[in-house]
Amino acid sequence: MNELNDGPDRSHQRPRGVSDETVEALGSLSKALETTERARGHLYSFHQLTGGADLELDRAVELLRKAGHTAYADRVESEILGRNVIPGHWTFQIVEAYNETYYQPFRDLERRALRDLADGRDHLYEAEMKEDRRTKGHSDHSARPDSPDLSR
Repeated sequence: MNELNDGPDRSHQRPRGVSDETVEALGSLSKALETTERARGHLYSFHQLTGGADLELDRAVELLRKAGHTAYADRVESEILGRNVIPGHWTFQIVEAYNETYYQPFRDLERRALRDLADGRDHLYEAEMKEDRRTKGHSDHSARPDSPDLSR
C-alpha cells in the first residue's frame, strides 16, 4: 500500500497552524455537544413516553367506567388526562423551548468554532487519536473507509 494513502482524509487532518490546545478544546466542545444531543434524545423520549401515557388514560377511563368506577373515571379524566407536566407546558412545549433556548444556540456556536478555528474540520481530536492507536498496515486498522483491504 502506498504510505501516502495510509492516513486520514483531508477533512480529518489538522490545518496548518492549529495548535494542540485548539484541537483539544474543539474536541471538548464537540464532546459536550454530543452529550447535549443525548440529553435532547432523552427529552424526546420523555415527550413520547408522557404522550403515550396520556393517550393510554383514555383506555383507563373507559375501563374504569365499564367496571362501575365512574367517580375514578371522572377524576382521571378531569385531574390527569391532558394535564400540564409543568405549569403551562405540555411536553412538546418543553422540547421546543429546549431546542430554541439551549440546543440550537449551542449547535450553532460549535459549528462556528469549528469553521473559524479549524477550517470547518470536525473530529480532529478523534482522528488524531485514531492515528496514534491504529496499527498501520493491519486490515482492521485502516485509516479511512476507502482504504483497500490490506490482507489480500
